[in-house]
Amino acid sequence: MSERPTIRVVAAVIEREGRYLITQRRPSAVLPLMWEFPGGRVEPGESDSDALRREVDYRLGVDVKPSQLISFVSHPYERYVVDLYLYDCALLGGEPTCKNVNAFQWASSAEFDQYLFTPADELSMTRLLGLG
Repeated sequence: MSERPTIRVVAAVIEREGRYLITQRRPSAVLPLMWEFPGGRVEPGESDSDALRREVDYRLGVDVKPSQLISFVSHPYERYVVDLYLYDCALLGGEPTCKNVNAFQWASSAEFDQYLFTPADELSMTRLLGLG
């Protein structure tokens, strides 16, 4: 039995007036229609900051400025392990659009339980909110 590969993923925590930007995965994606913080896979040789900017632009058409690392979780899935790094990010103007996501929403932390999040994001949220 071979060891599962590890995928480094970065996600942006973007807050505005007590609400956080979350995105819904497309129906054709792995974990379809689940919610997550916007972000994606870090490519070989790419910094977390560059990956965040590229992925958020690709998914939502906006630029972000990553700052500090908020949390890290490692979550095993059936075929791979996701190492998820959550970064505090500032939106650098403009409004998000659904470029490569099914939907996006500004949600307060109290509303998070209304959304079905990916397991890795669920674990990150628990740590982010101090619940675990």
